[in-house]
Amino acid sequence: MPRFIEGKLTAEGLRFAIVVSRWNSFITEELLSGAIDALTRHGVNADDIDVIRVAGSFEIGPAARAVLEKGAGRYDGLIALGAVIRGGTPHFDYIAGEVVKAVATLAMDSNVAVSFGVLTTDSIEQAIERAGTKAGNKGAEAAMACVEQANVLRAISGVKGKKK
Repeated sequence: MPRFIEGKLTAEGLRFAIVVSRWNSFITEELLSGAIDALTRHGVNADDIDVIRVAGSFEIGPAARAVLEKGAGRYDGLIALGAVIRGGTPHFDYIAGEVVKAVATLAMDSNVAVSFGVLTTDSIEQAIERAGTKAGNKGAEAAMACVEQANVLRAISGVKGKKK
């Protein structure tokens, strides 16, 4: 009989760091509010949430790495929030690609749940939709993904194999 390991959406007793970009703050502040609301509604004590603000989305990766390295063992999850909105230059492509790589690398190299809540949109209107209007709040969704992954990682570390 297979053993199924799944993450729960209960976050009581878990600690989270949120690294959020100040660039496009009219969007990122909404993402941050959604993430904090989702975490506290699912049992996280507000005192167990640390918010680290960085200048832009490009700076999320280095700050997130520092949080995970210097705060080793302090957090069960890290949530990256930002908004990269396409403009008339290739700047969007460079920044979006690099922030994705940085956060993905941290997720693969860390024993902490890492979730990606950085919007990469073609327009301001799309970003607004994803920050709490038509398309829901992607900050809240990233927070819930992080809660689930944190619980999966805890469950995996507690699984004992059968002796042969």
